[in-house]
Amino acid sequence: MIRHATAADHAAIREVNVAAFGQPDEADLIERLRADGDKVFELVAEEDGAVVGHILYSRLWADSVNLYAALAPMAVRPDRQKSGVGSRLVKASLETAREFGAHAVIVLGHPDYYPRFGFTPEAARTVKALYSGSPAFMALEIEDGALAEPVMVAYPDAFG
Repeated sequence: MIRHATAADHAAIREVNVAAFGQPDEADLIERLRADGDKVFELVAEEDGAVVGHILYSRLWADSVNLYAALAPMAVRPDRQKSGVGSRLVKASLETAREFGAHAVIVLGHPDYYPRFGFTPEAARTVKALYSGSPAFMALEIEDGALAEPVMVAYPDAFG
């Protein structure tokens, strides 16, 4: 089951992220994004009452009236990786991003993973950001033409 995260999930979300990444940096990032009010939304994957996956979107500050969101981080408990949990989280989160009014989503992620959901470096070519130019810097338009014109985005301070 994929659902919106609640405050009661925070400890489990931290555990999933530490286990998935093998260190606390991503879990600390999530906590900073929440504390700073930069979270747009976060979802969890739940199996048998336990949180096994998590995804968070934060607002990107842009020189545009459009809402651009950063997908990061996304984590799945190691014993549930390669079982489709991550794919279900990404697909559900993209629909949720649409519902929240995001015009485009930016990800700094694995170049072999995110293209299956429509993310491409080509879509990010008009986006100027701290991570521009990296093969891992990809984008997906939620609204047609959202990335047709150059746009400059800034990540929340927590990413610094």
